[in-house]
Amino acid sequence: MKQQDALDPQTLSLVRFAAAVAQGDEPDIRERADDLRTDQVPAIWVEELLLQSVLMVGYPRTLVALGVWRKISRLPAPATDPDTDYSRAALWAERGEETCHLVYGDNYKKLRENVKSLHPAMDAWMITEGYGRTLARPGLDLLRRELCTVVQTAVLDTARQLHSHLRGALNAGASVEQVDATMAAVNPVLAFDHWKRVKEIWRGVRDDWNPLD
Repeated sequence: MKQQDALDPQTLSLVRFAAAVAQGDEPDIRERADDLRTDQVPAIWVEELLLQSVLMVGYPRTLVALGVWRKISRLPAPATDPDTDYSRAALWAERGEETCHLVYGDNYKKLRENVKSLHPAMDAWMITEGYGRTLARPGLDLLRRELCTVVQTAVLDTARQLHSHLRGALNAGASVEQVDATMAAVNPVLAFDHWKRVKEIWRGVRDDWNPLD
């Protein structure tokens, strides 16, 4: 059995698309968007991945990818969205704390303290805008969200965030085999030295992982 068989075809296609969005190469994004349609990936998964990509890769690459997706899918943007209503900020904060706690587990309190020490606004935005307004949205489950974040932080070569979200994927219910398959999916798009760094981070997380922690 191939390593990537640990992921269903739709999830594998989604994480490959997430990696392409992080790379920002428009022809590759188009190719992976075509694969999404071939593999019958639910459109709502793609829409939610693209919205959350702002958190990892920023607006410029996300807007390019959204434009490609609109052309390939031929799906119009929704007319409205409940999370354009800023009166929901209290709800975002509540669900953000819950989602962030799920991702970070026992490291949640330390994370909040560390981010707040960098800037209190960053801590508030992380919880309310990042985890609450964005990552806690319905439409895509947290496990797949974390696998997509893993590949994007791997492409971006952000070691600390990759380490955190590898653990986050496991905390969200991913099996070691599913994360192995996700890492195998991102391998071909990374240079050798880059892949070596990423692989070492995953090996460290995997060897230290105890689901009872």
